[in-house]
Amino acid sequence: MEDFYINITSQYKSYNHSNITSHYDHYEYYEKVYFITRVVTCIIISIGLPLTLVAICALCSLVRNDHVVPIYVINLHVSDLIQFCCMIVQVAEWKSRNYWTSLIFYYIYIYCLNTSVYFMMCVALERYLVIACPLWYRCRRSIKTSVVVCVVVWVLPLVFLLTLFFLDKTDEVSKISFAVVLLLPLPLFIFFLGGTLKALSASISVSSDEKRRIVRTLVLVLLIYTLLFLPAIIWLLAKGARNNDNFRNLYVMFEKLSPLADLVLYVFLRKGTTDQLLASVCCCRMDSNDVSISTV
Repeated sequence: MEDFYINITSQYKSYNHSNITSHYDHYEYYEKVYFITRVVTCIIISIGLPLTLVAICALCSLVRNDHVVPIYVINLHVSDLIQFCCMIVQVAEWKSRNYWTSLIFYYIYIYCLNTSVYFMMCVALERYLVIACPLWYRCRRSIKTSVVVCVVVWVLPLVFLLTLFFLDKTDEVSKISFAVVLLLPLPLFIFFLGGTLKALSASISVSSDEKRRIVRTLVLVLLIYTLLFLPAIIWLLAKGARNNDNFRNLYVMFEKLSPLADLVLYVFLRKGTTDQLLASVCCCRMDSNDVSISTV
């Protein structure tokens, strides 16, 4: 099991020292790749960290007994916040390259990456229930239930990682196990979106604006998962992809972008935010058209 994480963490620190000494060209390549990764990581941290803190504070004001979905999004952003902290440590350890520090924080990073995927699934499930089972869900949703679900989501990935670590599975088994855990939410994301679209016409207790916002949220969650997490699953399952350094570097960057993508959920969660954005865009276009007509 440890060899699996040592292999993955090579993208955040120097790669195989014996190969570096014997293949100087590979050393230069990895140094350039790592430098670019470090610069992009710094940009992601500088943008995402303050925005995530603002989003958490703003979402806390939205939590009430009849509106519990912000609780899942808040936990999602807390998971992203921990990921940002791990990225800061990775950047700070660039010069010293302390093995144990990098390994510990990479474990934490992987753990929070798992929790973020499952909190996205909780958001999708809640949005689906609002449309598909509005009366049943309205009677049963509460802050207490949401808190229990959040605790379960935080605990299960931790149990999974500790189990893999203490059972000392082989490198191949660990990769497949981790890929399966990341892949499990995919059919649920598709089911939630398809079930919501199917139940839209029958739902009369939800306003049309709320329906559009729910569909946009579900599409966004599926899009984030497909673009940013499926490459990692492909790398874990496909042996050919593991030997491709460019594909490995690409999926690492996609994973680092996931906290930024999660911030868009805040925009879709606020009522009227997307409508205001669309209205402002339309106004800008109308103003530009008026200017062009007046000049003619």
